[in-house]
Amino acid sequence: MYCPFCRGAETRVVDSRTADDGAAIRRRRQCAECGRRFTTAEHAALVVVKRSGATEPFSRAKVLVGVRKACQGRPVTEDDLALLAQRVEETVRATGAAEIDSHEVGMAILGPLRELDEVAYLRFASVYRSFESLEDFESEITLLRAEREPLGVEPST
Repeated sequence: MYCPFCRGAETRVVDSRTADDGAAIRRRRQCAECGRRFTTAEHAALVVVKRSGATEPFSRAKVLVGVRKACQGRPVTEDDLALLAQRVEETVRATGAAEIDSHEVGMAILGPLRELDEVAYLRFASVYRSFESLEDFESEITLLRAEREPLGVEPST
């Protein structure tokens, strides 16, 4: 690590702390040559591999944009969306892989979104899974009902 003030190559870590909910490490360093202190941040890189083969860094903001569209007009708060995006990021980071397929990110969104709002889940799933007919919606709704009924939740009419 080079000192940003004198470009000296010898620095030592004075203090380390976690930042961004544990997704990064903030380090205070001191230059051995000029004695000045500066802060660095280390982030674990997580890259998303898209269908086209292109890669881009994982973005919690991009997850929020997609989920926000599905939740439009639904009784879902920004805090709910932020928590969902955090859960998705924790899920994909928990795989331990440096690269993750965009399909896996979508799959990580579906579970928490279904718990948050079933209508938003259906909207997102219809685009994500490329529903082509009413039968696709009907089969997904049948699955949702089947999962709900054993829990003693009556379907609403």
